[in-house]
Amino acid sequence: MKSFILKWYPIILAFLCLLYSVGLGLFGMTAEAQYSAHWPGTILLFAIAIRQRRRT
Repeated sequence: MKSFILKWYPIILAFLCLLYSVGLGLFGMTAEAQYSAHWPGTILLFAIAIRQRRRT
């Protein structure tokens, strides 16, 4: 279980942020939803950059 979480934590975190953004949009907080909609992409991009640096 620990190895699974260590490998997939960026995707899990990005998915939770996506759900948070959708929830805000459904509750009518569109400005907050648009702001938090950028979080999943940023998390995944930073995860890619960190993993590329870690292997060199």
